[in-house]
Amino acid sequence: MNREEFEASITREKPPYGLSAPLAALWWDAKGDWTRAHALVDELETADGMAVHAYVHRKGGQASNAEYWYERAGTFRRPTLDAEWQALVESLLSASDKP
Repeated sequence: MNREEFEASITREKPPYGLSAPLAALWWDAKGDWTRAHALVDELETADGMAVHAYVHRKGGQASNAEYWYERAGTFRRPTLDAEWQALVESLLSASDKP
């Protein structure tokens, strides 16, 4: 799946089968469901999960909480939320394509 296909799937009722939790969180975020997006990454202790967790808190306006998660993730911030969302999606999709 590429970013364009991922974005096209957002018109559906449910995320595509087999998405990782961080990708599913970004899918729900794009649908406007912050609570569901946050729940998917809230307790993930992976770099990808923490990067998405940071993004979700940044988007939710919780700057200090976002900073904590950015630090733990190794900082993945982008100048805009949209640019960060796209970069996260592309990175996670690329990682999921590798054996």
